Amino acid sequence: MTVLVTGGAGYIGSHTVRALREADREVVVLDTLELGRPDAVLGAELVVGDIRDAALVERLCTDRAVAAIIHFAAYKSVGESMEHPGKYWHNNVDGTATLVEAALRAGVRDVVFSSSCSVYGTPQVVPVGESATVQPESVYAESKATVERVLRWYGVTDGVRSVSLRYFNAAGASRDGVIGEDWTFSINLVPLVMKAVLGAGPPIKVFGTDYPKPDGTCIRDYIHVEDLADAHIKALDALGTGGEQTMAVNLGTGVGSSVREVIDATAAVAGRPVPVEEAPRRAGDPVSTFADPTHAEQVLGWRAHLGLPEIVETAYRWHASAAGR
Repeated sequence: MTVLVTGGAGYIGSHTVRALREADREVVVLDTLELGRPDAVLGAELVVGDIRDAALVERLCTDRAVAAIIHFAAYKSVGESMEHPGKYWHNNVDGTATLVEAALRAGVRDVVFSSSCSVYGTPQVVPVGESATVQPESVYAESKATVERVLRWYGVTDGVRSVSLRYFNAAGASRDGVIGEDWTFSINLVPLVMKAVLGAGPPIKVFGTDYPKPDGTCIRDYIHVEDLADAHIKALDALGTGGEQTMAVNLGTGVGSSVREVIDATAAVAGRPVPVEEAPRRAGDPVSTFADPTHAEQVLGWRAHLGLPEIVETAYRWHASAAGR
């Protein structure tokens, strides 16, 4: 079957496009290239366009005989979403509704959606399971939670079948060094640590060193981007074999790593210390959050195979090569 990948020239999207093609799936990528790079699709068919262009989406689905959609296209900055909420409502939510309506007119009803663990807000219990309360704390997170509900209702009204994949912290680069995360657009910890150690950015700020954890820094679940890509293929397969009409699935390793552990692992790989500045805690930062991956293994047959060492090593090699250092 042909898979339409929206936002497929972005970080996680491009790794998923590559994994799909290596699995002999036909792929067409739809991306505005506002935050993506055309070379990242590695020769896959790329159509430059917007998910809000309903005529284009319907035409692509019809002409390419699209059978399923993997939907990455979205804005994803928490801070920006609080300053410019309309941008997120129009693109992330309304854009998804436009995409789904156009796909339905072309007979496409299977959707794998790139959601986020941010829909849980500050979790009361860790590890975090899918039964945890959905309580977004930003417009970005609310846009993800809203799209999940939109897809569920399209399931009720139009037979759309969807899997919403709630990622924890995506990180790393391809193990062969071919593609990785463009740090130009990223505000995530791992690329910021790489910038600092490679001298391409300021010292990394550690927000809070007095958390009630072994090294005093907060803990997150970092998941390798190639493991994430594999999960999207398994989600497509799950839709193809029937089962639940609408699912939400956490994607994480089930292991928490502290900010200090990420920094120390980077220093070990780079062979030099990472410049660090300590700063006060940020309001709203959870002390610790990591996934319970049990459901993903049960319903998708998926689990993470790569951990923090592979994440840091592949990210360092990718960024060092891209920075020419």
